[in-house]
Amino acid sequence: MLPLSGIRILSVEQFGSAPYGTMYLADLGAEVIKVENQQTGGDPARTADTHKLGTSDSQYFQTWNANKRSVVLDLKSTEGRRDFHHLVATADAVVNNLRGDQPGKLGLDYATLSQLKKNLVCLHISAYGRDNDRAARPGYDFLMQAEAGLMSLTGDPDGSPARFGPSIIDYMTGVVAMTGLLSGIIQARSTGTGCDVDTSLFEVALHQLGYAGLWYLNDQEVTTRLARSAHFSASPAQTLRAKDGWIFIMCLTEKFWQLLTTLIGRPDLAARAEFQSSSLRFKHKEQLTEELDAVFVTKTMAEWVDLLGQDLPVGPVYDVAAALDNPFVKSIGMISHVPHPARPEFRQMANPIRINGQRLPQKTCSALGADNDALLNQDDHRATT
Repeated sequence: MLPLSGIRILSVEQFGSAPYGTMYLADLGAEVIKVENQQTGGDPARTADTHKLGTSDSQYFQTWNANKRSVVLDLKSTEGRRDFHHLVATADAVVNNLRGDQPGKLGLDYATLSQLKKNLVCLHISAYGRDNDRAARPGYDFLMQAEAGLMSLTGDPDGSPARFGPSIIDYMTGVVAMTGLLSGIIQARSTGTGCDVDTSLFEVALHQLGYAGLWYLNDQEVTTRLARSAHFSASPAQTLRAKDGWIFIMCLTEKFWQLLTTLIGRPDLAARAEFQSSSLRFKHKEQLTEELDAVFVTKTMAEWVDLLGQDLPVGPVYDVAAALDNPFVKSIGMISHVPHPARPEFRQMANPIRINGQRLPQKTCSALGADNDALLNQDDHRATT
């Protein structure tokens, strides 16, 4: 059972944010049609990677485009607009992640497309929004992490500001946008009237400040980076040195703190005055780190996980290879075999959502423009006005 079966989404998308979000919809059964630029060779992600998958395809591109179809159109030409409008009349939603000034110019907004279908939902993912003085500005994930203050919270306090490794703001924006889109579709189906839905990379990035943002807004407290990737208000919740690497442990409650000191054979730490409460442990976190390092360096990561893992929130700090080779990842089915014409043995990360306990089926995205004939020359009886 795929809960979004029967929903058709047109997406004028490229790179990360919209493709990541619409991939979730496609995995859940929606028919997602990538509308790619005929003049530029499609989504730039197809050719932006050195890990090629034949012509106009790459592992970088397939990362965010499983289960999608592809048509190539020139939205600035009369013929391209006609073909696009043919598809719009059959769709539940139109998505784009263009610069904020482009949807209006290309007629991708609700004011324009509602003339073709009143209950259409138009989702706009831009860098900074469509209704302000930055609407025409280009922008990418890492810029948002920088300006929204997230880089000031990431990395070691003695190092330069650091970004999160993957494009986490693209991914978060994609998921946030899909929440808005599905909400709009539910409303349109009940009222017969669609709408515009907007979000932006910058707004989502700023929202990720979370409680650190509220601390500043209400108490003018400026949160800064902490050593060992530590939690901003609790200790111990950080990395600790093991014999062969690093362990991350999170004692966010008094119960876990007491249990930790017992399991590592240091009940004396719980009795010390400077560690008697969460606030005191946070105040003396450097001293506490020294004490815990001296204990944790005596065993390997695996030994600590075996000893503590059933009772405490603890985990090894892995690199990419170790993370994906982890037997637990295989046992829960998070790596899927998704054959590609150029790589029959191709593998991808599975969708983290399960329906009735089952992983969602995956297939690679269509080749560039492979679905033009099937989608543009059909007599589609789903069309409504």
